[in-house]
Amino acid sequence: MRTGLGHAATIAACACVVLLAGCTSTPEPERPAPAKNGDTAPLAARAGALPVPHGRGSRVPADFNGDGHRDLVLNDLVKAPGDSHGDDAGIGVVYGTASPRVLDPSVRRLLTPRANAAPVGGTIPAAFDAEAACDLDKDGFSDLIVATDPPYDGIGRPPVPLQVLFGSPAGLAGKAVVLRIPEQARYGNEWPDHPVCGDFDGDGSTDLAVTASAGRVSFLRGPFTRTGAPRAATAPAEGGGPALSAPSPRPDVNDDGYDDLVVSTRAPEPGAAAKGKVLLGGPGGPGRAGGRYVFTAVPLPPSPALRAGETSPVTDVLQYADFDGDKRPDLVTRTHRGERADVVALYPASARTAALLTFSTSVFLH
Repeated sequence: MRTGLGHAATIAACACVVLLAGCTSTPEPERPAPAKNGDTAPLAARAGALPVPHGRGSRVPADFNGDGHRDLVLNDLVKAPGDSHGDDAGIGVVYGTASPRVLDPSVRRLLTPRANAAPVGGTIPAAFDAEAACDLDKDGFSDLIVATDPPYDGIGRPPVPLQVLFGSPAGLAGKAVVLRIPEQARYGNEWPDHPVCGDFDGDGSTDLAVTASAGRVSFLRGPFTRTGAPRAATAPAEGGGPALSAPSPRPDVNDDGYDDLVVSTRAPEPGAAAKGKVLLGGPGGPGRAGGRYVFTAVPLPPSPALRAGETSPVTDVLQYADFDGDKRPDLVTRTHRGERADVVALYPASARTAALLTFSTSVFLH
């Protein structure tokens, strides 16, 4: 990952620093069953999923059902005991709630390529990873931008690997659409990647920036249609790089009313300090050099315990964002051993030493 909703940074469970990035109560996770094929078996799953509450739209970030509560997206899910192929389990979504636990693992949805990806060239993608979340079509429901692996024969310009799942009163459901990048916004033969949301031109609509070849940036003006097309697009700007990310926690680093971009040689992981350079937003989108940018590290709280095994557990920082609405960033981590046991923990900004909520991604197996 990349930033935000991409792959999380991996840290030893005893590590002491992580990146400054950005529920209805459930019992503590049960102890895992004995190991199978060298991995620890998944933690016991909870009861079946409950319906997603219908919202009316909101301005809360990553609120896919528009009920005013931030939702949690999970790229890495534990594998079933019988899964010996290591197939992509999909994307898990845990919906927010008004309860003190702010997230409710019993209100969840599993998004898979077979059920939710748009076919490309008659082929269903195998990979399905969340990259960014924002309200692209300006309807009050956050949308999810995902990365896929569309087929490519190596001839001509490669297809766009990014797809959009639109939010709704029922959350994320149905089929994704391929993100449409107009020809004038393409440059070279590299795959458009590293999507970053922001209002880069200051017009009140959410835009997207993606990478292009030769260190250029494709700027797609919002709002977007439900077919995945931007309102407008121009020729890719110079001054980019291999990876793009959003400044955190403030996307507008110089307070001029335009969101900005961070460009780096590799995407900064949540959970790792990093450096890059700023591309300042403006009426024409991101393009002006804005100097160096540093992602700052903060202490990592004690990780939830996993049953002893052959290898030490590791902790990934998933998100550093405001889940409880107090305008302070909360911390979400995932502690895991292998691919068959994990604990996701939410630490509120008000009490960083004790988890407000813990659950296992094994809930998505049922």
